[in-house]
Amino acid sequence: MLTLKEAKQIAEKIMDFAEEEKLNPLAVAVLDKGGHSLCTLRHEDAGILRNDIAFGKAWGALGMGFGTRTFASMTESSQKFQSFVGSLSDMSNGKVVPTQGGVLIRNSDGDLIGAVGVSGDSSENDESAILNTLHDLNYIAQP
Repeated sequence: MLTLKEAKQIAEKIMDFAEEEKLNPLAVAVLDKGGHSLCTLRHEDAGILRNDIAFGKAWGALGMGFGTRTFASMTESSQKFQSFVGSLSDMSNGKVVPTQGGVLIRNSDGDLIGAVGVSGDSSENDESAILNTLHDLNYIAQP
Protein backbone atom coordinates (compact mmCIF):
# COMPACT_ATOMS: atom_id res chain seq x y z
CA MET A 1 0.00 0.00 0.00
CA LEU A 2 1.21 3.50 -0.84
CA THR A 3 0.98 5.75 2.21
CA LEU A 4 0.28 9.46 2.37
CA LYS A 5 3.81 10.03 3.66
CA GLU A 6 5.29 8.15 0.70
CA ALA A 7 3.03 9.97 -1.78
CA LYS A 8 4.11 13.34 -0.38
CA GLN A 9 7.76 12.30 -0.59
CA ILE A 10 7.33 11.31 -4.25
CA ALA A 11 5.56 14.56 -5.14
CA GLU A 12 8.05 16.75 -3.32
CA LYS A 13 11.06 15.01 -4.90
CA ILE A 14 9.51 15.43 -8.36
CA MET A 15 9.10 19.15 -7.70
CA ASP A 16 12.71 19.35 -6.47
CA PHE A 17 13.91 17.52 -9.60
CA ALA A 18 11.96 19.97 -11.78
CA GLU A 19 13.59 22.95 -10.09
CA GLU A 20 17.08 21.43 -10.34
CA GLU A 21 16.59 20.63 -14.04
CA LYS A 22 14.95 24.02 -14.71
CA LEU A 23 11.79 22.44 -16.08
CA ASN A 24 8.67 24.48 -16.64
CA PRO A 25 6.36 24.78 -13.61
CA LEU A 26 4.77 21.39 -12.90
CA ALA A 27 1.81 19.80 -11.22
CA VAL A 28 2.13 16.34 -9.68
CA ALA A 29 -0.66 13.94 -8.75
CA VAL A 30 0.06 10.77 -6.76
CA LEU A 31 -2.77 8.23 -6.58
CA ASP A 32 -3.24 5.02 -4.63
CA LYS A 33 -3.89 1.82 -6.59
CA GLY A 34 -7.65 2.45 -6.41
CA GLY A 35 -7.25 5.75 -8.27
CA HIS A 36 -7.82 7.98 -5.25
CA SER A 37 -5.69 11.09 -4.85
CA LEU A 38 -3.17 10.90 -2.02
CA CYS A 39 -1.19 14.03 -2.84
CA THR A 40 -1.30 16.79 -5.41
CA LEU A 41 1.26 19.56 -5.68
CA ARG A 42 1.28 22.42 -8.15
CA HIS A 43 4.00 24.98 -8.64
CA GLU A 44 2.47 28.42 -8.17
CA ASP A 45 3.25 29.32 -11.80
CA ALA A 46 1.81 26.15 -13.34
CA GLY A 47 -1.23 26.56 -15.56
CA ILE A 48 -4.70 26.12 -14.08
CA LEU A 49 -5.34 22.83 -15.90
CA ARG A 50 -2.09 21.18 -14.88
CA ASN A 51 -3.50 19.47 -11.75
CA ASP A 52 -6.31 17.93 -13.80
CA ILE A 53 -3.94 16.81 -16.54
CA ALA A 54 -1.51 15.24 -14.04
CA PHE A 55 -4.42 13.43 -12.35
CA GLY A 56 -5.71 12.24 -15.75
CA LYS A 57 -2.32 10.83 -16.71
CA ALA A 58 -2.02 8.87 -13.44
CA TRP A 59 -5.68 7.80 -13.46
CA GLY A 60 -5.46 6.67 -17.09
CA ALA A 61 -2.38 4.59 -16.35
CA LEU A 62 -4.20 2.86 -13.49
CA GLY A 63 -7.33 2.35 -15.56
CA MET A 64 -5.49 0.80 -18.47
CA GLY A 65 -2.96 -1.14 -16.41
CA PHE A 66 0.09 0.36 -18.10
CA GLY A 67 1.90 3.67 -18.21
CA THR A 68 0.83 6.45 -20.52
CA ARG A 69 3.99 6.21 -22.65
CA THR A 70 2.60 2.90 -23.90
CA PHE A 71 -0.88 4.37 -24.09
CA ALA A 72 0.32 7.32 -26.20
CA SER A 73 2.30 5.05 -28.49
CA MET A 74 -0.71 2.81 -29.08
CA THR A 75 -2.91 5.83 -29.78
CA GLU A 76 -0.44 7.26 -32.32
CA SER A 77 -0.02 3.97 -34.16
CA SER A 78 -3.60 2.81 -34.54
CA GLN A 79 -6.78 4.39 -35.91
CA LYS A 80 -8.82 1.72 -34.12
CA PHE A 81 -7.17 2.57 -30.82
CA GLN A 82 -7.88 6.27 -31.39
CA SER A 83 -11.57 5.40 -31.62
CA PHE A 84 -11.24 3.41 -28.41
CA VAL A 85 -9.64 6.40 -26.68
CA GLY A 86 -12.64 8.52 -27.66
CA SER A 87 -14.96 5.96 -26.11
CA LEU A 88 -12.73 5.66 -23.06
CA SER A 89 -12.82 9.42 -22.61
CA ASP A 90 -16.62 9.33 -22.73
CA MET A 91 -16.82 6.45 -20.24
CA SER A 92 -14.44 8.15 -17.81
CA ASN A 93 -16.08 11.57 -18.04
CA GLY A 94 -12.91 12.92 -19.62
CA LYS A 95 -10.58 11.82 -16.81
CA VAL A 96 -8.16 9.81 -18.98
CA VAL A 97 -5.23 11.71 -20.51
CA PRO A 98 -3.40 9.34 -22.92
CA THR A 99 -0.16 11.31 -23.04
CA GLN A 100 3.28 10.38 -21.74
CA GLY A 101 3.78 11.43 -18.12
CA GLY A 102 1.63 8.90 -16.22
CA VAL A 103 3.57 6.07 -14.55
CA LEU A 104 2.47 3.09 -12.49
CA ILE A 105 4.30 2.65 -9.18
CA ARG A 106 5.27 -0.83 -8.02
CA ASN A 107 6.98 -1.84 -4.81
CA SER A 108 10.16 -3.93 -4.69
CA ASP A 109 8.07 -7.12 -4.97
CA GLY A 110 6.47 -5.82 -8.18
CA ASP A 111 3.06 -5.22 -6.59
CA LEU A 112 1.07 -2.29 -7.96
CA ILE A 113 0.74 0.35 -5.25
CA GLY A 114 -0.29 3.47 -7.16
CA ALA A 115 0.46 5.85 -9.98
CA VAL A 116 1.91 9.29 -10.48
CA GLY A 117 1.16 11.84 -13.17
CA VAL A 118 3.06 15.00 -14.03
CA SER A 119 2.11 17.88 -16.29
CA GLY A 120 3.76 21.17 -17.16
CA ASP A 121 6.78 20.57 -19.37
CA SER A 122 7.17 18.36 -22.44
CA SER A 123 5.64 14.92 -21.99
CA GLU A 124 9.13 13.42 -22.11
CA ASN A 125 10.39 15.74 -19.35
CA ASP A 126 7.25 15.12 -17.28
CA GLU A 127 7.95 11.41 -17.43
CA SER A 128 11.69 11.86 -16.81
CA ALA A 129 10.94 13.69 -13.55
CA ILE A 130 8.83 10.71 -12.43
CA LEU A 131 11.30 8.03 -13.51
CA ASN A 132 14.28 9.69 -11.84
CA THR A 133 12.34 10.18 -8.62
CA LEU A 134 10.92 6.67 -8.44
CA HIS A 135 14.36 5.21 -9.15
CA ASP A 136 15.94 7.32 -6.40
CA LEU A 137 13.24 6.16 -3.94
CA ASN A 138 13.68 2.49 -4.90
CA TYR A 139 10.27 1.99 -6.50
CA ILE A 140 9.70 0.14 -9.75
CA ALA A 141 8.35 2.49 -12.41
CA GLN A 142 6.13 1.26 -15.23
CA PRO A 143 5.98 3.97 -17.88
